Amino acid sequence: MLAHHHSLQVRSPLKIEIKTNKYIAQRKQTMKIVFLDSKTIGDDIDLSEYDKLGEVVKYDFSTTEEAAERTRDADVIVLNKVEVNEKSIGQAKNLKLVCVTATGTNNLDKEYLEKRGFSITYIDVDENGVLKLDELKKAIRPDTILISVMFANNEIGTIQPIKEIGEIAREHGILFHTDAVQAYGHVPTRVDELPIDMMSASGHKINGPKGIGFLYIRKGVKIRSFVHGGAQERNRRAGTENIPGIVGLAAAIRKNFANMEERIRKETELRDYLIARIEKEVPYCRLNGHRTDRLPNNVNFSFQFIEGESLLIMLDMKGICASSGSACTSGSLDPSHVLLAIGLPHEIAHGSLRMTLSEENTKEEIDFVAGELKGIVERLRSMSPLYEDFIKKEEKKHVQ
Repeated sequence: MLAHHHSLQVRSPLKIEIKTNKYIAQRKQTMKIVFLDSKTIGDDIDLSEYDKLGEVVKYDFSTTEEAAERTRDADVIVLNKVEVNEKSIGQAKNLKLVCVTATGTNNLDKEYLEKRGFSITYIDVDENGVLKLDELKKAIRPDTILISVMFANNEIGTIQPIKEIGEIAREHGILFHTDAVQAYGHVPTRVDELPIDMMSASGHKINGPKGIGFLYIRKGVKIRSFVHGGAQERNRRAGTENIPGIVGLAAAIRKNFANMEERIRKETELRDYLIARIEKEVPYCRLNGHRTDRLPNNVNFSFQFIEGESLLIMLDMKGICASSGSACTSGSLDPSHVLLAIGLPHEIAHGSLRMTLSEENTKEEIDFVAGELKGIVERLRSMSPLYEDFIKKEEKKHVQ
């Protein structure tokens, strides 16, 4: 959080939020900062720096009702999972800044925040989920200090034009960070060839241990310590390092990069074969994401006239693992915000299916999945009154 600085955060193909910090530095002595769910941020995070900015109140957790009372006289609120809407902050008349520590913003009622005067800029993506570079350029302001873009989307697999985005950032003297959790180890992410200032990655996406990752920082880029108390990690993050996790991550990286080219070739071949079979054999379906500029192991389809949850249950009964969105939103019944952002109507977005492949999969397994999927979609549609009405209308058209 920096005074009057503007941070472009582009994580996924959705109408991207650009969070603006209208800071209140002059109100240092009277400013009240309220943490609504500090326990969800992590016990290892040192929050003492906030004490220098004003009065700080921390709550371990907060319900919507509790948040309404606790934010009543707050100037700044910091949260992770608490919903921000009229019910939770409607009485917070002094509120100037909302800080979200999570990677997503699904818990923010953006329309309400805009009514309250908060600055939110939306950058559209095209029908494949690719960021519109012209809109990105227009969104940059004199106080923009950071552009953060997801390298590849976790749901639809679309790979962003990272080189072009990085060049735009450099032209304007802005730092560029990419969230490469989905891409690292699956596609080339060479920081010596791309204009990337910072890049984050995670071990569990490349068969490494959970709970370990890394942040690459280009030489010369200065960042402040965000966990204080020790000199570990070059004074950037205090605390004893997770040695077993680090060793496991290093082993996973070595294994992934040793055969990455061959793995990409094999996974891409399997991916394209599965896509071709589904498009040929299952009518009224749509491939989501870019056809070629996508992760080699990602397949995402929407099927009209069926619900994704029903599809998942029946696939699971056949021993096929899949999902209908991201793990981050697995508890939500709402359609994927990613699919809505690329222009899909709610009823089609609800019928989405995401499958992730591996180099260990075989063509025989792909044939099994394609065959079972075809039968399950046919069965579900046979029970759908919407599909029945659609077929009747189509038959009338042909008769006429």
